[in-house]
Amino acid sequence: MSNGSSMNEFLLLAFADTRELQLLHFWLFLGIYLAALLGNGLIITAVACDHHLHTPMYFFLLNLSLLDLGSISTTVPKAMANSLWDTRAISYAGCAAQVFFFVFLIGAEHCLLTIMAYDRYVAICKPLHYGTLLGSRACVHMAAAAWGTGFLNAVLHTANTFSLPLCQGNVLDQFFCEVPQILKLSCSDAYLREGGLIVVSASLIFGCFVFIVVSYVQIFRAVLKIPSQQGRHKAFSMCLPHLAVVSLFVSTALFAYLKPHYFSSPSLDLVMAVLYSVLPPAVNPLIYSMRNQELKDALWKLAQWMLFH
Repeated sequence: MSNGSSMNEFLLLAFADTRELQLLHFWLFLGIYLAALLGNGLIITAVACDHHLHTPMYFFLLNLSLLDLGSISTTVPKAMANSLWDTRAISYAGCAAQVFFFVFLIGAEHCLLTIMAYDRYVAICKPLHYGTLLGSRACVHMAAAAWGTGFLNAVLHTANTFSLPLCQGNVLDQFFCEVPQILKLSCSDAYLREGGLIVVSASLIFGCFVFIVVSYVQIFRAVLKIPSQQGRHKAFSMCLPHLAVVSLFVSTALFAYLKPHYFSSPSLDLVMAVLYSVLPPAVNPLIYSMRNQELKDALWKLAQWMLFH
């Protein structure tokens, strides 16, 4: 197998060898996927239908839910189908599509989480300028920039990765098509160009992470100066869900990609991939709705409408 043009399919990493465990994996992933669809779908519907939620914070939350729905739909349904039908195969075109959409949606989500940190910073540290700095047009432009950055990043990575000659077979040590796993199949030195792109992307991600950290340092400094305990509690309630989502997303992704080589194994890589690609889209709706009374009220009104109409 000399290169990608002569390759018809890749073989993904199986979750289990026995039929019983394969079916258990199918039902487990089905439950997680349905929970993600329900949670994110309810948030999207509630924000779109309730005019009280037509604010910058909820506009960005709606975009986050759309990205979460897209990212989990890129990886989980194929893994479920493979477990159900006892196969490991994914077509060459299907693999390229998975890489493109996963890099696109994860990249856009990281940019959006950075924008959401800026939203919280302005709301708490510069409340008098909130309407000016985060008007409806500015919010649309920032969201479009996040989606556009993710799209451009995905085009570059997908084009570079699938233009490389592959000499090491077609077996991927992951349950979905992932750029680092495909690079392992490339010929020696052929991956350096894609490696350079990864460094550029990693630098951008690190810059976003630093921006988020600096924003929260400023936020916490401002919150601690609030004289009333009720005011501090309200400010922390606004920020903690976003901080929890960022921590979950960044910590699992960083450990998955930056852990020492000697600490790596197929089973550990598999677990970490599930943690950063499957878990966040499923739990993000729970994190955001747990301490948010406005969102709870909107979801309750939506539930009442669905039950009695």
